[in-house]
Amino acid sequence: MGLEEKLPSGVLLTSVEKLAGWARARSVWPATFGLACCAIELFQTGGPKHDLARFGMERASNTPRQADLMIVAGRLSQKMAPVTRQIYDQMSDPKWVISMGVCASSGGMFNNYAIVQGVDHIIPVDIYLPGCPPRPEMLIDAILKLHDKIMNMKLGKDRERQITELEEARLNLRPLHLISPDGSEL
Repeated sequence: MGLEEKLPSGVLLTSVEKLAGWARARSVWPATFGLACCAIELFQTGGPKHDLARFGMERASNTPRQADLMIVAGRLSQKMAPVTRQIYDQMSDPKWVISMGVCASSGGMFNNYAIVQGVDHIIPVDIYLPGCPPRPEMLIDAILKLHDKIMNMKLGKDRERQITELEEARLNLRPLHLISPDGSEL
């Protein structure tokens, strides 16, 4: 016999961690960082057709100190890389990053010395959004996936332990087994 059976109907039971996760996921303030053509799709997402205000993100921050989500949209040049890192460092903790578009994620078709081959070489990325350019619906889907990630994130010492466990699990993943033409494993 649990506590929920003794309470009157209509009473919600949850943990502080889940309540804090729900509140944090619904109060993400983005710092838009439009660098190229993907920025047009990013701005379209805030328009009346797609309306980011439905997700508690109607306030796009003009200062990194008031933002906790950076959406990097477009190709990142070597010249903008230190600025990107500086803006990321000025954001409040906890902070998240969405890499929007193939150019931001992997350099895209620009395989040269002037373009950084992925934003993750400069700052840690939480969600990669593919496409050239990705549609606003895809950005909304990425934001919803980020909301799930934020809601399920632990707090305090449990968060540090969760991060350590995830890093160890990723490090212990075995690479793909490749078979040579003679049948031996590479």
